[in-house]
Amino acid sequence: MRNGVNSVLKWAIAAGCAVLLCAASPRAAAQGCAMCYQTAAASAATGRDALRHGIWILLLPAVSLFLGIFVIIYRRRNPRA
Repeated sequence: MRNGVNSVLKWAIAAGCAVLLCAASPRAAAQGCAMCYQTAAASAATGRDALRHGIWILLLPAVSLFLGIFVIIYRRRNPRA
């Protein structure tokens, strides 16, 4: 039972650190080139919505691949031989 508690505690600490890191650097997510910013600012509401959807469409496969590889590495970290 003690091992399960340690595992949950480690996950809770990691999640807390991730939340604090994201909250501490709000400007880090807003980096971009000046041309992209000007184009997005000058577009109509439908253009901005299309840009937001495009960002999600490009982000989801990359995050899925990263999480998939992370899960495979996590499961194989301690082989049961």
